[in-house]
Amino acid sequence: MLIPHLHFCGNCKEAISLYEKAFNTKVDYDPEKYAGDMQISHASMKIHGQTVFLNDNDMLVNKDNPHSFPVHLIVYFQTAEELLACYEILKDDNATIHPFVKTSYSALVGNFTDKFGMLWGFMVA
Repeated sequence: MLIPHLHFCGNCKEAISLYEKAFNTKVDYDPEKYAGDMQISHASMKIHGQTVFLNDNDMLVNKDNPHSFPVHLIVYFQTAEELLACYEILKDDNATIHPFVKTSYSALVGNFTDKFGMLWGFMVA
């Protein structure tokens, strides 16, 4: 599965509110967890049937940097072995953004740019 991931500079909550109205959808995240000024670490929504991830990520998005990454593609793999086999092919001349780790939502997840400068997020479903 391929998922677009939209990154925001601290205004993800505002984007969620706007996108829910514009696309007549509901974003899946826990608003109580992100009360006050807390930034969104992970949310998802569907736009015309396509899953889209959203989060605040000051490391990837910088309004003053034309080389920042406001969008990247997430690839869901069925197994860690599948993920690592694909990564093995793409790893030459790449730059690691977030090393592969286990999280509460994935057995293995990480982000990197390939030799063409494309930002990828790999995770196990």
